Amino acid sequence: MLAQRTALFKSSGTAAARAAAKAAAATGREIIDLTAGEIWSHTAPLVQEGAIAAINCNLNRYTDTLGLLELRHALARKISAETAQPWSADEIAVTSGAIQALFNTAMALLNLGDEVLIPAPYWTTFPAQIIVAGGTPVFIETRHSKFVPRLADLTAAVTRKTKAIVVNTPNNPTGAVYDRATLAGIAELAIDRKLWIIVDECYRTFVHAPHVHHSIVSVVPRARDRTLIVNSFSKSLALTGWRIGYLAAPKPVIGAVKALQSHTTSNPNVIAQHALLHYLKSGDMAFQLQLERQLANGRERGLSILSALKLVPQPIAQGGFYFYLDLGDLQRSAKANGRDLSADDVASALLTDAGVATVSGTAFGDPIGLRLSYGIDRDLLDKGLRRLTTTLNTWN
Repeated sequence: MLAQRTALFKSSGTAAARAAAKAAAATGREIIDLTAGEIWSHTAPLVQEGAIAAINCNLNRYTDTLGLLELRHALARKISAETAQPWSADEIAVTSGAIQALFNTAMALLNLGDEVLIPAPYWTTFPAQIIVAGGTPVFIETRHSKFVPRLADLTAAVTRKTKAIVVNTPNNPTGAVYDRATLAGIAELAIDRKLWIIVDECYRTFVHAPHVHHSIVSVVPRARDRTLIVNSFSKSLALTGWRIGYLAAPKPVIGAVKALQSHTTSNPNVIAQHALLHYLKSGDMAFQLQLERQLANGRERGLSILSALKLVPQPIAQGGFYFYLDLGDLQRSAKANGRDLSADDVASALLTDAGVATVSGTAFGDPIGLRLSYGIDRDLLDKGLRRLTTTLNTWN
C-alpha cells in the first residue's frame, strides 16, 4: 500500500501537457509545442566556460549542503542589488532548482493545518507542495481584477490558521505583474497579521514596458524579516535542465532548510554551482539581455497574430513568457450552440486538429484559461499561433 499522502496530489499538469505533446509527435505528426516553461536557447558561453573549467579541475566532491560559500556570497550581492536591502551568505541556500527551494520553504514553515493564501490561477506546484507539508492552500480568485489579487480579498481570507501568502510576480501562468500598491498592501497585511511572504521571482528578468518588477522588500523594507525569496537561473539564463536555484530568507529559516536539505538532496550539483559562480563573477549581462530581446520580439509577434482571434480577447502578457487566453466568450458561444467546451476540450482539440500543444487552465485551477509559451523558436511560434488562431476562429 502506498502512503496516504500520495492520494492528495497528482503529477504536474504542465508535465502532463508536455508528455501529451511528445506522444503526439512520436506518431510522426508535426507538433508545435507551446507547453514548456522554458526558453529555446543555447547555453550561455560564460556558463559553459565555468562548467568546463570545473570539470577540468576535477571538482567532483561534496560542497556545503547549502552550496559553495563563494557562490552564496555572490548571490547575496545579487539579491542585495535587486532588493535595495542587505543580504548575507548565511541567509542564502543554493538548491536543486526553484522547486526544491519552494519545497524546503513549505517543509520549514508549515505545521499540520496551516493555511497559505495563493492567488489563482496559480502554478500547480504551489498547492501540491503545501499539501505535502500538511498545510491547506486557500485560493484567492484574481480573474475579476486582471489577475492581480485585491487586498480586500486577501484580507477577507485570513484566519487564525493562516501562516503565509504566496506572491508570484511576474505570474505563471497569467503573465500579470504586480504593481507597487498591491505589493505594499500585501506586505502591510503580512506585518499586521504576522504572516510569512513567500515570493517566487523566477520570471523577474522578463517584464515588458511599461510594466516594472518591484521587489516587495524594497517597497516595504519592514517586511524583510518575514519574506522568503525564491529564484533560479532556469528562466533568466535558459538553464532549466541544470536544476540550480536559490532561497533568500531569515537566518533561522535557512538553518532549518540546511538541516532538511542535508537529509534530502544534500548539496546541489557542484559543476552547475561553479558554472553559475563563474557567470556571476564576470558581471557580463550580454546573454541575459539577448534572451530578453528574443522574448520581447516573440511577444510582439505573437500578440499581433493573436489579435485576429474573434472570441478570445488579447492576453495581457505583462511579464514572463506566456500568453494566457481567456476562453470565456468562446465557451459561452459554444454553449449557445448546444455544446459544452471546457479548457481541457480546447487543449485536446488544438493538439488533435491543429497539431499545437498547449496547457489547459485546469492545471492552474482555472477552467476557462489556456497557457501558451512564446519562449520557443520564432518561426515555430509564428506557425503554431497561426494554426491555433485559424482553428479557434472556426468555433463560432
